[in-house]
Formats: sequence, C-alpha cells, structure tokens
Amino acid sequence: MAKLNIPPTKSNLILMKEQRTLAREGFELLEQKREILVMELMRMLERVKLLEAALDKAMTKAYASLKKMLLAVGRETAREVSAGITCDFTVIEKTVKAAGLALPTLEVKTPPLTLKYSFMNTFAYTDESMRDFLEYLRLIAEMASIHTMVWRLAREVKKTQRRVNALEKIVIPDTTQTAAYIEAALEEREREIFFIQKILKTQMEAPV
Repeated sequence: MAKLNIPPTKSNLILMKEQRTLAREGFELLEQKREILVMELMRMLERVKLLEAALDKAMTKAYASLKKMLLAVGRETAREVSAGITCDFTVIEKTVKAAGLALPTLEVKTPPLTLKYSFMNTFAYTDESMRDFLEYLRLIAEMASIHTMVWRLAREVKKTQRRVNALEKIVIPDTTQTAAYIEAALEEREREIFFIQKILKTQMEAPV
C-alpha cells in the first residue's frame, strides 16, 4: 500500500523516483556531515579534558602564590596594595570555523604585568600572584569559549541526526513504497487495457 496518497500516474511515478534519489543523496551527505560533526565534537571534548586539568593546575598555583604573598607581606599590606591596582583586560568576541560551522568564541587579552607598587612594601610574591591569577583568568575564558562551542556542536549533531533519521525512516521508505505502489497500479492498468483490447480484437475478428 502506498504511504503517500497520490494518484498512480506515470508523472507521479517519475516524481517519486526523483524524490527518492534526492532523499538518498541527502541522506549520504547528512550522514557525512554528522560524522564530521561528531569527530569535531570529540576533539573539542578532549580539549575540555586537557583544559580542565590545566585549570586545576592554574588554580592551585594561583592560590598558592596568593598564600605565599599573604604570608610575606601580611593581609593588611596586601589589602592596601590591591586597593591601588586596576587591571584592565579586553574581552574579544570572535567567530571560528569548526566542521563548516561558524561558532562564537571569546578571547581575553590581559595587560602586560608591570610593577604598580613600591619595592619597599612588597615582595616578588606579589608579582607572582598577579601573574598566576591573570593566567587563571585567561584559562577560565578559554574554557567558557570551548564550552559554548561544544554546546553548539552538540546541538548541531542532534539536529543533523534528526534529519538523517527522518530521511532514513520516513522519506526514503515512503517514496520507495509509493513508487512501488504506482508501478504495480500502472502494470495492473496495462494488463487490463491489454485484456480489453484482446477481447475487442477477438470480437472484431469473429464471423458475423
């Protein structure tokens, strides 16, 4: 039985075969796209794992530097020094290409580390603490960017998979069954016409 309710004509048969061909080609292309997206997603997830380890390491290092600095200069001095320091950093929104998709990402540009306080009141630990926390900030921004790209890629994989499933389980079977139904109906009609023609010929050739 036909899946699509259309008249069994030769033009509809041609149409169904064309749609089936296009659906199969689209299925192959979407399947290739899905595989590329999945590979890119897996690559991104590997970057996330590496970045998580780097973040843990950077956080440990930054807070260790802070602890050393506090022990060296004291909390009151650290508070006074930090009150007079401003750190201007730039957040740049960019677009990167991944698996043929334009994905938004962020880049944080930190200012160069310069001495903004007196040598008399601070130690090298102060510089180290600022440097380590700026690096920690950069990694946090990178992680946020990758998480955004992973989310977008995962959403695209899901959308592509839905299209693949629709073509594989609905469009291709429907057009195939409809084409088969139309072919069977046309063959049955040709047999009927042939049978009628044969009867008419026999009647015409019969002696009066």
